[in-house]
Amino acid sequence: MSLIKIVLVSILLLSGFSVLKSQDINLNTFKDLDLLEASKDTVKKKSSEVKFVMKKSPLKAVLLSAALPGLGQYYNESYWKIPIVALAGGYFGYEIIHQNNIFLDYKEQYTASQTPENPNGNQQILVTRNFYKDQRDKFIFYFGIFYVVNLVDAYVDAHLYDFDVSDKIKLGFEPSKINLKVNF
Repeated sequence: MSLIKIVLVSILLLSGFSVLKSQDINLNTFKDLDLLEASKDTVKKKSSEVKFVMKKSPLKAVLLSAALPGLGQYYNESYWKIPIVALAGGYFGYEIIHQNNIFLDYKEQYTASQTPENPNGNQQILVTRNFYKDQRDKFIFYFGIFYVVNLVDAYVDAHLYDFDVSDKIKLGFEPSKINLKVNF
């Protein structure tokens, strides 16, 4: 079995050499091309190139927004977003606290309704308690979504801070023709 493998490998090697030998490859032609020098020329950088530096750091914007929602928007100078963030965060925070307080009240009432004669307690109070617990949990989830959206907004806004929005770009529509013109 090993003799067959050796024969097959040697046939493959010999056939590979014969293919290379059949093509006239002159190794001196590669030296004449001087490929190393050509690659050096393409890698040269112009000294007049200006490297783009962002004015606002996305990481700093995210960290500020993580510390206090809305602070990343302040850092990015998106002042109009701060009241929206404050109102949304305040609303969700208020609802979490409010729903939790109602849940705790019904939890105490349900515990008080459990007696040795009725170990299951008042079922209507139990249903209401579970409703407010679910409502509290939903608002915690909504607050989590709000918090992540706040972080993403601060990150994207910091990246787009240097984006040029000029009046040179115009978008026009002519009703007589069904086409759309974009002038740059």
